[in-house]
Parts: sequence; structure tokens; C-alpha cells
Amino acid sequence: MVWKIVSDSGCDLKELKTQSSNILFERVPLKLRIDNEEFIDTQDLDVDHMMAKLYQSAEAATSSCPSPDAYIQAYQGAENIIAITITGTLSGSHNSARLAKDLLLEENPNLNIHVIDSLSAGGEMDLIVLELERLINQGLAFTEVVKKITEYQKRTGLLFVLVKVDNLVKNGRLSKLLGKVIGLINLRMVGRASAQGELELLHKARGQKKAVLAVLEELEKAGYKGGKILIAHRKNLKICQLITDKVQEKFPAAKVIVQPTSGLCSFYSEDEGILLGYEI
Repeated sequence: MVWKIVSDSGCDLKELKTQSSNILFERVPLKLRIDNEEFIDTQDLDVDHMMAKLYQSAEAATSSCPSPDAYIQAYQGAENIIAITITGTLSGSHNSARLAKDLLLEENPNLNIHVIDSLSAGGEMDLIVLELERLINQGLAFTEVVKKITEYQKRTGLLFVLVKVDNLVKNGRLSKLLGKVIGLINLRMVGRASAQGELELLHKARGQKKAVLAVLEELEKAGYKGGKILIAHRKNLKICQLITDKVQEKFPAAKVIVQPTSGLCSFYSEDEGILLGYEI
């Protein structure tokens, strides 16, 4: 049977390692609107151009989720389908994916479709997709893959570091005063995705080194023991290396993967920001 992993563009991965006609992968793009220009978060989106427009604009930028029909189209071509979306607290993408599932099963009840709310974005979503690929390659039945990925998600988490917060200020999620202070005194906002899928601020760290220490502190609090880490970054390889060095200093066998952010994750994390997924 043919499997298909479908994600929205909250996932930064563009393709799977598996080169097989039995495992397909498709990203369903969200759309981002800056002033009067629309950016579709496909694989060939010029993210640098989009971010330049974001910083040039004085207006609040917006995102819009895929339609149920977009998911119905993405679900085609396989008998076993697992979809994963960015946290439902940030987008209606999860609702669209679930509605598409219900509509498609009415037409074809023999399909197997499971929809996951990642309750997260970026690096944690990426880890879940990679684990799905691994489980499917083991030849497991659909119900077993669903069971194991549900268990796996309970052992993953997301930490983020934000350097710029222009978008948050423009959208009224952060005060203009705090936004200016962050830029003036070199603050980094360090936080996590909560169990409910909300982004929570945990630390205001002054400088990159202190931000790295805050990330390591939160990893330890979460019970990290050397599991896989995936850092999705927006033009900040330096912090990725600093985190990798610190993690592997304590856990030499820890695998750390570094991946550029998608258009959507760049939109949320902004320049120099990271979205770090980890296993515990």
C-alpha cells in the first residue's frame, strides 16, 4: 500500500530521505500577506525577499491557512495518509485538514487517514515527520504507526529564541515599548510551546550566549537525555553551532540537525530566530 505524509508549511522539511514510490510527502502551503503582496509558502518561495518586505512595511502582516480542498488534493494518491499541522492556536490549518479527512472518508471509507495537531511548529513538527518516515519504513500497520507516533509526540518539545519581534509588535502581541527595548539592549526572547500549543515566554536573555544557556536550562528541565534535536533557524547558524557544542559536550552521542526555516516559520521567528525541536 502507498503511504503519504502531508504537512502544512509549518514544517521546514522539503523532502524525505526515503526515495520510494511507497512513501510520498507533500507540503500544503499557507499564504502570507504583507501590504498588498501575497506570498505562497511553497518550496521555491524567496524567503529573503518576503522578509525584506516584512521589515519595510509599517502595517501588520497576516497569514491564511490552506482550504479543506487544498488538503483533499494533497491526500490523493495513497491509501494510508497521515497529516500533521502547525498548532491550532496559531492557525486554522488543523481544522481544514480534519474537515478534508471527513469529506474524503465520506466518498471513500476504505482510506486510512489520521490528522495530527502538532501543538507546535518548526523543529518539533520536523522531528515528528522524520519519525513518521522511520516508522513507516519498518513496515508497521497503519494503526500501529498512529499509536507509536502518538506516543512519540508526548516525548517531544519545542523551544524558541527570538531576536527580532517587529512582527509581534505590528500584530499587537507585544508592546511597542518592549519591542524597542529588545532591540536596544540586545535581548533574546526564549520560550517554549506549551502542552496546549501556545507559545510561552520563559526568559529575557541579554545576548546570544545567555540565550544559549537558557535553552540548555530548559532542555534539562524538560528531562532531555541526549535525544535527537532539530533546529530550524532563520539565518543564525552561529547559535545553532553554540547549542550543538553545548549539547554534545554533555551528551556526545546526541544528534543535532540544522534546517533553514520555511516561509511561515521565518514569518513567526523572524531574522536570527530559531525553533528548536527535541526528543526526551
